[in-house]
Amino acid sequence: MFEYKTSGTCSTKILFELRDGKVYSASFEDGCNGNLKALGILVEGMNAAEVIKKLKGLRCGGKKTSCADQLARAIEQYT
Repeated sequence: MFEYKTSGTCSTKILFELRDGKVYSASFEDGCNGNLKALGILVEGMNAAEVIKKLKGLRCGGKKTSCADQLARAIEQYT
């Protein structure tokens, strides 16, 4: 299980697993509970490179990042 401390978002931490190049068990600490549960479900079993491609650079409101972007950065860091 990897742990990533987020920056610039309401969520403070992301936990996830990488197995055979795929993302599993992504969960977020703090933040928008329903949206982040949905994000974890949507990326379950997805190819890590595809998650990075789809989510990296997404912004939340006026912020320079988002929880989705932070997940992409976390996965990128551990691949």
